[in-house]
Amino acid sequence: MSTTNNLRVAWVSRGREASQPADPNYPEGIKITCDALFKCGTALPYPAPCCGLYVVQCDKCGIRVGVTAAGRADDPNYIEVPCKRNVSPDTN
Repeated sequence: MSTTNNLRVAWVSRGREASQPADPNYPEGIKITCDALFKCGTALPYPAPCCGLYVVQCDKCGIRVGVTAAGRADDPNYIEVPCKRNVSPDTN
């Protein structure tokens, strides 16, 4: 598990390799962003070790999201999540 800002990232392995090739449009990974006014972001371990998902949780507002990865070049390498309380991450 890694922590950046208020976000904790945990890896949940599915223990298998990808069955399809990576999308050639994303040779350096995908950045998952959101348009929320208040949000936190963190890098994800890249590429993932195999098929599975990252569980990203904010220690401040409690939001929890999952994002899948497959151990390929087109895996997500960064994620932003909106603040569930709709406040700045710098606010207590």
